[in-house]
Amino acid sequence: MIAQAATARHDESCAQRRVGCILWRFHGGEAAFNLCIDQEIVLAMIDQLFEFVQNHPLLVGMFLLVLIAWIIYETRSASTSGVTSAQATQLINREDAVVLDVRESKDFKAGHIAGARNIPQSSLDSRMNELEKQKSQPIIVVCKHGQSSGAVQAKLAKAGFERAFKLKGGMMQWQADGLPVVKK
Repeated sequence: MIAQAATARHDESCAQRRVGCILWRFHGGEAAFNLCIDQEIVLAMIDQLFEFVQNHPLLVGMFLLVLIAWIIYETRSASTSGVTSAQATQLINREDAVVLDVRESKDFKAGHIAGARNIPQSSLDSRMNELEKQKSQPIIVVCKHGQSSGAVQAKLAKAGFERAFKLKGGMMQWQADGLPVVKK
């Protein structure tokens, strides 16, 4: 009842001022939250934005340059030899790919892909010889979020591993896709 009266007053005042409004209610409750966005305020904010751009062209230019560089970097790194969870599963099943988990031991024990080998990224250089026998097999590098596996993949490629891939999205994506995880 209270929410209906508030909504009616809100709708009436918005119609009089010609503004955009958002109404939010609790499910099953009487409470309501009304947010009115006055067109004059929006126009004033846009004017302030243009004024800021005119007064600080160097700062805005640097921001745009960094933004563009970041977008280019992300698109390049995302497309370079990364495999999705489905592609990784196919490589494991069809080509007996080696899964290299570069997370720390405690994260590995909390949950990892079945058959994965754990060589933490910090000790990869000293333990690289453990992978020498698998140079001809595909190697899928797995980290937590898929961000640090690119550096490991580059090290492996430099060391002569021709078919080194990184798992896009890392273990977080693997688990989000509902794929099995082994805990030790």
